[in-house]
Amino acid sequence: MALSVRNERPGGSVDHFLALLQYRLPFWISVLHDLGNRVGQGKVADNLIPIVRAGIDYYLEVQSAALPAFTSPSVTVRFREALRDHGLGPMAEIVPLASYLEAEQRAGRVLPGVDPVATARLLLAGCFHHAYIAMFVGAEAGPPPDAAAEQIVRELRLEPASQPA
Repeated sequence: MALSVRNERPGGSVDHFLALLQYRLPFWISVLHDLGNRVGQGKVADNLIPIVRAGIDYYLEVQSAALPAFTSPSVTVRFREALRDHGLGPMAEIVPLASYLEAEQRAGRVLPGVDPVATARLLLAGCFHHAYIAMFVGAEAGPPPDAAAEQIVRELRLEPASQPA
């Protein structure tokens, strides 16, 4: 993937952000797609917690580099166009998560009333929000990332109640 949004000379915050995105985004998307290999294995919550933890790390890293890149409206517009041209909008993250949740739902491991796409959005929003707060207010303003990941997944309330043994 080669994103380009600048006609100017290379260098600076925009190019740093694009380089980071080109390096980190494919790995993050592959982590999300690999979740499909966990369908039917372990507990759904246990499968999602490391995904949320990785999402928090991803957003922490990417958000800190993104801020200076969006100081110019024209750069922002070109960046959006580059993402669209490469199929890297938000659905690149949502689709693999929603697919995993749909598969687990078909297997009876996620409640039937759960909306997989909306839940994927909520899960990613939780990752993004935790990273945002840590970056702007400070890490001490919220729970540690591991605890946050557990809280985000728990509060999605995806799995049927455990049956008594």
